[in-house]
Amino acid sequence: MRLSTRNQLDGTVVSVTRGAAMAVVRVRLAGGDEITSSITRDALDDLGLADGSAVKVLVKSTEVTLGVE
Repeated sequence: MRLSTRNQLDGTVVSVTRGAAMAVVRVRLAGGDEITSSITRDALDDLGLADGSAVKVLVKSTEVTLGVE
């Protein structure tokens, strides 16, 4: 599959937390950092994600905001 998304990061699923309609998937990236993604439970099931699954994290955003006090 070829995608236009340029920010593609390889990782491994380290935890999956299922909610009523959504799931939170925590992924450890190749460099050791972790990132989380909230996806629907249907998407979780369709992708067959579980601890240890190899995934590609695709990041497409028009804005990322950080703040400190």
